[in-house]
Amino acid sequence: MNRTLKLAALAAALLVPSLSFAQRTNGSPTRAQVREELAQLVRAGYKPTGRDNKYPDDLHAAQARVATEAAAQRSAPAPAPNGQSD
Repeated sequence: MNRTLKLAALAAALLVPSLSFAQRTNGSPTRAQVREELAQLVRAGYKPTGRDNKYPDDLHAAQARVATEAAAQRSAPAPAPNGQSD
């Protein structure tokens, strides 16, 4: 029984780290998510340059435009099936 207990403890010790790597926290975005967010901001008019004396204002304006566009897309009616309209 002592051997079984040791094997179970060893298996648990090996399994716990692998489970912790499998969990993904939603707190930090991935590199792809950051790139997509930057691309959205650029499409909304933000110009990420090192010499921007209007830095926080133009970033906030672009973020507001992106948020407004996303809200409009969420509230838009779904297209009719097969392209038919009522």
